[in-house]
Amino acid sequence: MRRRDSTSDDRLVELFLDMLMAERGAAMNTVAAYRRDLADFSAALRVAGGSIAGAQGDDIRAYLRTLADSRALSAASVARRLSALRQLYRFLYAEGHRRDDPAAAIEGPKRNRPLPKVLTVADVDRMLATARDAIGAPALKVAERLRRARLYCLLEVLYATGLRVSELVTLPVSAARRTADMLIVRGKGGKERLVPLNSMAKAAMAEYLALRDQPGLAGSRWLFPSFGDSGHLTRQHFARELKGLAAATGLRADRVSPHVLRHAFASHLLQNGADLRAVQTLLGHVDISTTQIYTHVLEERMKSMVRDLHPLANSE
Repeated sequence: MRRRDSTSDDRLVELFLDMLMAERGAAMNTVAAYRRDLADFSAALRVAGGSIAGAQGDDIRAYLRTLADSRALSAASVARRLSALRQLYRFLYAEGHRRDDPAAAIEGPKRNRPLPKVLTVADVDRMLATARDAIGAPALKVAERLRRARLYCLLEVLYATGLRVSELVTLPVSAARRTADMLIVRGKGGKERLVPLNSMAKAAMAEYLALRDQPGLAGSRWLFPSFGDSGHLTRQHFARELKGLAAATGLRADRVSPHVLRHAFASHLLQNGADLRAVQTLLGHVDISTTQIYTHVLEERMKSMVRDLHPLANSE
């Protein structure tokens, strides 16, 4: 470990985070995650008398070993920390704060990426039916009917579009008031994309909006407003309501989350013949490698095509 450098770790980290926000349009949650990871690395270096500016490759390897062995972090968590360090040191080298990049040659932990949890089409249909029927229950108070209509609307829009949950809960109210069949979504890094909106989702939005336009909520710029600090429904609140709906549908709550429904959207499209590149665009993935987690769906589809369509498939 080298002696501690006079350059402040905090200053270097803040310069890096400023770059993420200014040049890459990183979201606040992303910046906060980087800040936590880099603060932990800095603290580990400080214990040994080192610093971010003076650390070498062996220091980074020792830190990663500590994460995996002493703290028992998963391979995925260690890989995420290494990714943060690689980006930090790439930035410091490019900006002249370092004469080298000590993280460039470090290999990440080997890991098998797990297949996503996927609901069947029948599972999703049952959840939609349960949510839809709940709105029409007799003798409901206005506030409760609105809450149920909101949950049904969230579910319809999520399954129709495959939005990230952060994109879904921050939809502007104008999204429900447009007559177009496309939804403009602002995703990671402030990048915009168009996603189709089917008739069921549009109807659910219109029904929910008719109930939502009441004193106290009608003036909000968010489609799913709340009285919390953010002004809109939180991801955590939606996830809790979704698990309650899963239980009411007869599904295991631990199998259902907003992200699982995003996976269902992608998987069901591929099962029905969609192109992987098209799904990549709809999901807002920058890199096709991120979308390739769904290749198991394509493999199953190809097996089915050979089994059902090949002229010799059923021959003895």
